[in-house]
Amino acid sequence: MFELILLAPVHEVETLSDALDALDALSVSVEDADAHTPAEQALFGEPGMPPPKAGWERSRIVALFATEALAKGAATLLQAQDFFVGCHVVAIQAVPEQDWVRLTQSQFTPVEITPEFWIVPTWHEPPAQAKQVIRLDPGLAFGTGTHPTTRMCLRWIAARGTSGQSLGRVLDYGCGSGILAIGAAKFGAVAIDAVDIDEAAVESTRANAQANHVQLQTGLPDKAVGSYQTVLANILATPLRVLAPLLCGHVQPGGNLVLAGILERQADELKAAYLPYCQLQVQDEQEGWILMTAQF
Repeated sequence: MFELILLAPVHEVETLSDALDALDALSVSVEDADAHTPAEQALFGEPGMPPPKAGWERSRIVALFATEALAKGAATLLQAQDFFVGCHVVAIQAVPEQDWVRLTQSQFTPVEITPEFWIVPTWHEPPAQAKQVIRLDPGLAFGTGTHPTTRMCLRWIAARGTSGQSLGRVLDYGCGSGILAIGAAKFGAVAIDAVDIDEAAVESTRANAQANHVQLQTGLPDKAVGSYQTVLANILATPLRVLAPLLCGHVQPGGNLVLAGILERQADELKAAYLPYCQLQVQDEQEGWILMTAQF
């Protein structure tokens, strides 16, 4: 395979990307041409915030083609277009042969939740100090233990389990890969319902539960029935606000609500949204994300 690498101003990124797609590019990626320099720009979006730009002021576009002839043909056609003014062909180069499976696996190593609790891909041996292990491989559903929100939720679960405080009946709402539900099972939950709006997440959770030899009830959100000692929801701030009455309605008296997927700056708006039902408190913080909890 061959890469066609272009340099383009931000206002031509979308046009070039569409053109490359029409010219049979196997993939098109856009990067900051000034990455790792003082001119590097951060582009990101959050629910409720203005959408990010389509690209950076100086964008590096990398298109992958099946053959060198296709890459060269695409470059020739693009350079003849009016919209290519201000753009440049940087290179056409062969993509080195790689063992892509090995490369992907090398990017996922065991993740420490606590010194004795680890998330370990199936191709790794657990660390010697690990007394509790979740086996989890990267898949289509969100949640491999690497994100701060997931780690904070798992730390909370582990702290409850190791201190002798029962998790009781648990609801994992928006279960993704099922990692929180599996963690709850590892730390003594009585029964667990793991639900998600995404069928792929439900299937992923079911498969991961079987791989970890734990029992879960999985399904779409209508499978969440009755009250729970522990309700976990690691989603994002906007859906958490909308779900406030539903989630709080599932927490039994004396139970715990655990929310994540929240940025530090969103703490007050979450407290306000949940105030009719409970008093949320910031329980943990990591890399700009927070964990919020409430006891009923």
